[in-house]
Amino acid sequence: MAFECQKSAGIYTDSRVIGKNYCEKQTAGSSSFNLEAESEGIESDKSEIITSLTSKHLLSKNAPVGGRSITDLPPAIISEILNCLDPKELGIVSCVSTVLHSIASEHHVWKEFYSERWGLPVPAQSAPVVPNGLSDERSWKDLFVEREFRSKTFMGRYTMEVLHGHTEAVRTVFVLASAKLIFTSGYDSIVRIWELEEGLSIASSRSLGCTIRALAADTKLLVAGGTDGFIHCWKAVEGLSYLFDVKGPLNHNIEFRLWEHEGPITSLALDLTRIYSGSWDMTVRVWDRFSHRCLNILRHGDWVWGLVPHDTTVASTSGSDVYVWDTNSGELATVIHEAHVGYAYALARSHTGDFLFTGGEDGAIHMFDITNRHVDTSAQLVGSWIPHSGPVYSLAFEFPWLVSASSDGKLSLIDVRPLLRTKKRTLWKRDSRGQHVQSISVEPPQRMLHGFGSNLFGVDIGMDRIVCGGEEGVVRIWNFTQALEAERRARALRGIRLENRMRRRRLQIEMNTKSGGARSDQCSFAAKKTPMNGGDRVSVWHNKRGVSGKLKA
Repeated sequence: MAFECQKSAGIYTDSRVIGKNYCEKQTAGSSSFNLEAESEGIESDKSEIITSLTSKHLLSKNAPVGGRSITDLPPAIISEILNCLDPKELGIVSCVSTVLHSIASEHHVWKEFYSERWGLPVPAQSAPVVPNGLSDERSWKDLFVEREFRSKTFMGRYTMEVLHGHTEAVRTVFVLASAKLIFTSGYDSIVRIWELEEGLSIASSRSLGCTIRALAADTKLLVAGGTDGFIHCWKAVEGLSYLFDVKGPLNHNIEFRLWEHEGPITSLALDLTRIYSGSWDMTVRVWDRFSHRCLNILRHGDWVWGLVPHDTTVASTSGSDVYVWDTNSGELATVIHEAHVGYAYALARSHTGDFLFTGGEDGAIHMFDITNRHVDTSAQLVGSWIPHSGPVYSLAFEFPWLVSASSDGKLSLIDVRPLLRTKKRTLWKRDSRGQHVQSISVEPPQRMLHGFGSNLFGVDIGMDRIVCGGEEGVVRIWNFTQALEAERRARALRGIRLENRMRRRRLQIEMNTKSGGARSDQCSFAAKKTPMNGGDRVSVWHNKRGVSGKLKA
């Protein structure tokens, strides 16, 4: 959680200077910073910078002329130093002085922090768009802190909503959070659109004639893949609140189909220019969104169960193996053999593409770190979980939560942040032959959700909700907005208490400053008049003991 400075807590108005331990590293007698040495040691001295900035032994504003302040550096150098900090450390630095607060709060790195975790926010359709691409004028730090705060809600209370409409099992679920829509389909061959906040059924398509096993959508295109090998596509209709006119008759202006697969479609994904599809014909096909042509065919050795694209790569699961492909060249970048015992059914990926999450027939979930070193791409196992007693059919990831759905009728919630912190330390060690040996332990999930009888086939996460569909033919929504409101109230109360505490502290300091020497004279006079040791008090104690002894006699 990013460290957030309370505005009411009061920020030091004087620009504090760097402490003695930090100053001793500079050249004796030098009147300026050794900038080259500092820039070379930024990474190694990051913790020392934080300590020196927040030390209790910082020199005051009235320090000698020889004292040096970090705010004396050029803004470009300060910006480079702040680039080396993580969100929590950057928040701590912003509380040191007004100058650093201004620099750290408006630093461009907050945008990078946000986009690495959740991507750039998509402005609402009805909200006016300002030049920076956001729906309001909040800073990137405010957006980051708010989003990080919302991630806490999945450990709180929830309400469950059950959506009825499908007549058979629900095979796939997709949440389009930017439009507040849910798309579901399954064995009844009908694509249904639901309103995310109210859970109302908005629209349903005509029967597509086959089981729909995969859905994907953005604000421009909706795609559905069936067992007949066709990819059914709908273009967004301008001015339509639910974006896609799926319930109308066939209209070639807004609806089209793609067909080259020779088997059932099992997975679909979209990016800005391409459509990705995986099939039991053992191929992944890459399509152009605008010309509708197949650009590339990625051939596997077994049925393809899942795929997740990122930038110029796409990860896929085939049989028990996990593949990472270069979509431009069509070449295989790396492969993880025997990732699971049995089929690897489910696949998810972090927004940066650095981490892959796989779920398989053995009920296990694995986390892999994908590293690109110029030409070579490698995958290393970072963590494992075994929260289910049956196969894991679906995974969904929204930082920091990984959600899994299994045939045992349970959902597991996994917080990946502890593993990300552990990854900074050594996860690998060398054996006698110089090869890497894993030191991975099986982690427990943070939470389990129950509610279905058996066989959960699809799950997705968004807007403080988890949406799931399964064999019962209903769609369930776990709504955590109540926990969000409770956390906001608790946060407001903590802010009020902190403000009152700081107000009392300032008043106490002012009173002590005003009283000053008079109070010290009063204290010395009182000490002389009533000494703590010896004198009249001791004699009184002896008299009391004597009286008590006489009474006993």
